[in-house]
Amino acid sequence: MLQTDTPNVVYPHVYIHVPFCGRRCSYCDFAIAVRKNVPVDSFVRAVMAELVMREIALDATSLRTIYLGGGTPSKLGGPGLARLIDEIGRSAGVDKFSTFSGHREITIEANPEDITSQSAALWAAAGVNRVSLGVQSFDPGALEWMHRGHGAAAPRQAVQSLRAAGINEISLDLIFALPAAVRRDWTRDLAQALELRPTHLSLYGLTVEPKTPLGRWTARGDVVEAPEERYAAEFMEAHEQLRGSGFEHYEVSNYCLPGHRAQHNSAYWSGVPYLGLGPSAHGFDGSTRRWNAPAYAEWASRVGRGEDPREGDELLTQSERDSEQVYLGLRTSGGLPLRENELTTVAPWIEQGWAAVTEGTLRLSAQGWLRLDAIAATLTSIRSRS
Repeated sequence: MLQTDTPNVVYPHVYIHVPFCGRRCSYCDFAIAVRKNVPVDSFVRAVMAELVMREIALDATSLRTIYLGGGTPSKLGGPGLARLIDEIGRSAGVDKFSTFSGHREITIEANPEDITSQSAALWAAAGVNRVSLGVQSFDPGALEWMHRGHGAAAPRQAVQSLRAAGINEISLDLIFALPAAVRRDWTRDLAQALELRPTHLSLYGLTVEPKTPLGRWTARGDVVEAPEERYAAEFMEAHEQLRGSGFEHYEVSNYCLPGHRAQHNSAYWSGVPYLGLGPSAHGFDGSTRRWNAPAYAEWASRVGRGEDPREGDELLTQSERDSEQVYLGLRTSGGLPLRENELTTVAPWIEQGWAAVTEGTLRLSAQGWLRLDAIAATLTSIRSRS
């Protein structure tokens, strides 16, 4: 039996999970579907069928962001991705987002090798105004080790094509703390990223997940993870370098030039409702979180039969809400409003330079963000007892 989303909830943010990839990266444990030939038409139909199933009426006047993540959304190609965005627009009462008055952020994740002048022009015409580019590194050896599908020159060519099409909001993804054996020069990668003049950067420390090629290499002893000291050193090097280049470090993994924060991601951190469509997609209606079947074939099969693709849901308790408020507040530069009984607890962190309190709000420094999990756990524990 179909479970529709909560009636009368306004969803200002939409996430669509596009699972297709040309290959699996060595570190990736995301819900992806490796396909040589991407079933563009059937995927677009299935996404729109799920939206109809949810009995949700999107409203162009209240819709603020659309984010296509994955996987690799750019694998839908120029026409396919543009058609999906146009379909979402029509469901919200808009013929073309690119000609509709009012600003909204429409982001797609893309791999550099998928971007041509033709695809970029089609995306821009559909209303795409922001691209998150999966660069990860500019080093040929590191790219090969990560099983990336592009060479060192592809990011520059991709950025040129995007700007020529009028897409100037460009975010670059980089991964730091690679194993020493890869011999990647992090300082050089940061410099090359800045040369492309992005408006935004997202930096992620490499994590070893057990069911990935990297997990198997590590389990066999073929790969040795970077030690915590180098993880911290590269994190702080990026912080200093990017801050010195005019970027705001506004969230633990994210930097932007002033006025260029990621609106969609910021919505996640503020706890507002968002709609999730596609395999493995998560959604939140303000009180209940739900998630779809992770495998593309299972999700598509259920939608094709008119069945709910939902895999599970949970109604957040007040305790869980409090815990999330602590963690999400501390991971952003906006910080967390403190309670009076917590001032003694945070005093040692301030003395160590990990945090500061201004007007009753606790904000972590970059050094504090390296200890985010431990600090958040301490404050959560205190609040659970009060």
